[in-house]
Amino acid sequence: MATKERTIVALNPNTGGVYAISVAAELVGTGQQNLRLYERRGLLEPGRTEGGTRRYSEDDLVTLRRIAELLGQGLNLSGIRLVLTLENENQSLRSQLLDRAANPGTTPRQTRNKTDATAPR
Repeated sequence: MATKERTIVALNPNTGGVYAISVAAELVGTGQQNLRLYERRGLLEPGRTEGGTRRYSEDDLVTLRRIAELLGQGLNLSGIRLVLTLENENQSLRSQLLDRAANPGTTPRQTRNKTDATAPR
């Protein structure tokens, strides 16, 4: 019996999705429906196989654990989306500052363009 090889499409090629939704849900201690809801609400976007099956990466699991933490602190999903967005923007700014410190001759625009080109979408 020949096995069909599938290519995993991930948002961040450095951390391709490997976990099926059932495994990801179990690893973070929530239900599969919650993972689907978080995706619909824009809290995360797991990679997909060519057949459309969700594949969760280690980065996705970190995000899911953060979502669970914020839910435990009483935030709703809209608030969590704002927190995650601000945390991502903060990390991007920190990366720019570190890059600027490492390359003092670089202009802010060059640093921003370099960061934008490497940021996952």
